Amino acid sequence: MKRRDFILKTSQTGIAISALGLYACKNSKEKKIIDETKEIDNSEELFFKMSLAQWSYHRSLKSGAIDHLDFAAKSRSFGFEGIEYVNSFFKNKAQDMSYLKEMNSRADAEGQKSVLIMVDGEGALADADTKKRLKAIENHYKWVEAAHFLGCHAIRVNLAGGIDEEEAAKAGIDSLTQLSDFARGSNINVLVENHGGFSSNGAWMSRVFSQIKNENCGTLPDFGNFCIKKDEERNCLEAYDRYKGMKEVLPFAKAVSAKSYEFDNQGNETTIDYKRVMKMVKDSGYTGFVGVEFEGKTISEEAGIQATRDLLIKVGKQLA
Repeated sequence: MKRRDFILKTSQTGIAISALGLYACKNSKEKKIIDETKEIDNSEELFFKMSLAQWSYHRSLKSGAIDHLDFAAKSRSFGFEGIEYVNSFFKNKAQDMSYLKEMNSRADAEGQKSVLIMVDGEGALADADTKKRLKAIENHYKWVEAAHFLGCHAIRVNLAGGIDEEEAAKAGIDSLTQLSDFARGSNINVLVENHGGFSSNGAWMSRVFSQIKNENCGTLPDFGNFCIKKDEERNCLEAYDRYKGMKEVLPFAKAVSAKSYEFDNQGNETTIDYKRVMKMVKDSGYTGFVGVEFEGKTISEEAGIQATRDLLIKVGKQLA
């Protein structure tokens, strides 16, 4: 039995819970939906591996209901084999070796592969102000080193701060080239997620990455982040076609984020055609980790994580 199958089959959370059961739980005030008696039917090999993005637990982590160091155990309990960290949940620990060692110990104990660190709040890498942009590049160095220590393959950065489209592209290319040059020595990839602004424009991202020569620089396509402009209340004012955008950024992908928000009674995501998107992922030749990143509000974080995981498994088997 492969390690992957072992992790999935010994998970505390059975993948085979039905969508009907999931939503019955919702109607009964979120009864516990983990069924420890069921095993995962993984007879058909998926073309991808699954990881859990820490942002799926952002409400619990911010409230203190869950501790950052317990994230690996949470991921294992759902049957994932990889974890994707968010730097804001251990913001002051990037250079704390004892803390990073404990993170490694927790991940190893749970059989989890540390996949990447999503880096926010370290400055805009496409900033029109050159001085600020160069400072932002330097701010990311410590996260490259932390990712290397944790055994990750990448950090995810944001290509934000631009005002003029062409100038932002030039600035972004320069920043990514410099940061990737630094990261090469640590065997770390530098990845850009479609995450608002110009980066949510697939054509712009394709132009940028077509001009980057560094092999350790690429994209992290996110199923849901194709809003270019939002108002003060976070409502989307200008959206980019998600399927066109995914097609444009997937050729440069070194990681993939399966964003989810809401589910219907059949367990399908109501705003994203998962089968369509995952077929695009498969057709692109990508076979790495797909990170579950639940961001909905009408069901619990755990219910959302399970629903997203189940949907990925179902669609993955249909595409096998």
